[in-house]
Amino acid sequence: MIINLVPDFMAVLNAADPLEAYLRYIDDHLPVLSAYWHNYILELDSPHAEDIMRRTLDADRRDLQALTAAVDLSALGDETLARCVDLFEIDCPIDVYLMVGVGGANAGELMVAGRGIAFVCVEHFTGRANPETLGLGMRPELMPLWIAHEIAHNVRYGSPDSESEMKRLVREMNGNYDYWETGSRATLRELLVNEGLAVAASKKAAPGFQLWDYLGYTRRQYRRLRELEAFLAHHLQGEMESTGLGYRLRYLSGGMSAAQRLVGGKVIPERAGYYIGLRIVEATVASRGIARALRASAEDCRELEDRAAGRIA
Repeated sequence: MIINLVPDFMAVLNAADPLEAYLRYIDDHLPVLSAYWHNYILELDSPHAEDIMRRTLDADRRDLQALTAAVDLSALGDETLARCVDLFEIDCPIDVYLMVGVGGANAGELMVAGRGIAFVCVEHFTGRANPETLGLGMRPELMPLWIAHEIAHNVRYGSPDSESEMKRLVREMNGNYDYWETGSRATLRELLVNEGLAVAASKKAAPGFQLWDYLGYTRRQYRRLRELEAFLAHHLQGEMESTGLGYRLRYLSGGMSAAQRLVGGKVIPERAGYYIGLRIVEATVASRGIARALRASAEDCRELEDRAAGRIA
């Protein structure tokens, strides 16, 4: 199901008391929006939350107004979800939320009480960077790519046939996805495979873009990752079965300092693990197809990668 919260947010901006209206808006959609804040921003009851809300409400929204006038967001979401239902053989409940965020991720995945949530924060897709909203200025036509990416995560976490470690961790948290808990408890191999499969899935569902678009890189970052591929593959051999939030932050998160991205004496680009993860799962996608690959265990992906490379018979 597509749930478009953008009109609700625009109504908040036009309210006599926008902050009071925004708090009602959050309360109306509390299960999803509280999970969004917890996983990607900070806790809603944090002393800093109101400052973030006020900044969000005071920001210049002309770019967002132009986007909503030019693009039928609900239709775009419907078309993308329909493609994913077919390609990924979706067999679990997933909703797609089109919303306005408060900074942080341009898109993300959630699980709330066993129901998958793929969200896209549309202020990042206006085609123009906006320092007031922290909008990244991504092109509107990239939205289907990121919707598909997040839906793929939900399939991996929620499908009855999924053999992923992430599915087990979500189940142990009563059907709720927690970025920090899964980042602490999943192996680095699972975290890399998880993102690599989502990138591969987005390529299938929204073809026609440059590879760096699917990875969320600039062209320069992509070139640097290709240069570092052998170095990173060698370094990661001894870390793949390790757990700890630091691994997710170093290899898969944006906003990390150079010191936090220091690997073997080299500072690696942000979110380098997306590229490495894609390389890890290529053999699985080629041999099983994207629907089955999304449900494969990280160990199966490792074995198929080793077979393709001739490391095992």
